Amino acid sequence: MKIKNNAGEIVEFEISKLENSLQNSGADENSIKKVIDNILPNCIEGVTTREIYKLAFDELKKVSNSVAARYSLKKALLELGPAGFYFEQWIARVFQNIGYKTETGQLIKGHAVTHEADVIAKKDEKTYWVECKFRNAEDTKISVTTPMYVLSRIKDISEIKYNLFGTQTEFTDGWLITNTYFTKDSVAFGEYYGLRLLSWDYPKDKNIKSLVDQNALYPVTCLTTLDGKQKQKLLEKKCVLVKELFNNQNLLDVLNLDEARKSEILKEAKELLVIKISE
Repeated sequence: MKIKNNAGEIVEFEISKLENSLQNSGADENSIKKVIDNILPNCIEGVTTREIYKLAFDELKKVSNSVAARYSLKKALLELGPAGFYFEQWIARVFQNIGYKTETGQLIKGHAVTHEADVIAKKDEKTYWVECKFRNAEDTKISVTTPMYVLSRIKDISEIKYNLFGTQTEFTDGWLITNTYFTKDSVAFGEYYGLRLLSWDYPKDKNIKSLVDQNALYPVTCLTTLDGKQKQKLLEKKCVLVKELFNNQNLLDVLNLDEARKSEILKEAKELLVIKISE
């Protein structure tokens, strides 16, 4: 069967890819079979991958909200837009939860010009300039001009001491992070010049999806028991991670929910935090 991917290209429908994505979301074999059996009759010639995703998501919600939430991670990252401010905040939280100190919103004066930092991270003796490139379209690829640009910024701020994290420090390394993908040239450039790259699927074993699943660093936009306005209210209250909501349940008060709804949301949050997926 031919389907249309998000780039508008006509491609072969590979059921194994769908099975893998369901499995990576934590669905068991019986649930995967049930989901596929229920959506296949609607997978007609010319159906889009976005339509298949929606069908699978709706079926997964019948099985488990938390499994559906994991399945929707890529979409949840898009909801950290449209400008990308919340994506930067989420990246800072991710770094904090894997052992880094972070600062955001700093103005850094370089040799030639002043730069606004998305995220600055520090671990051990290394201080990292972290550039976040948020994209509103899930299949967008970051071209090689972006890592070139980031490398020029890092060069402009290198060999200068800054007062960061309560001490005098210099930038030693850089990261370029996107919620979407890198072109092959971007990867080649980053690898050659030692610029660390992180995207939805790169590096292969330590990409955004695996990092989130293995450390339960889900953004609140993952929660299927919240609507768009409720997610936005939590983000505005600086609640970015599901674990932040679960650890400070009073944050739900801003949503004016009854106890039954609160319990439903917290149940999904707990399941997301307890069950970690290994790829």
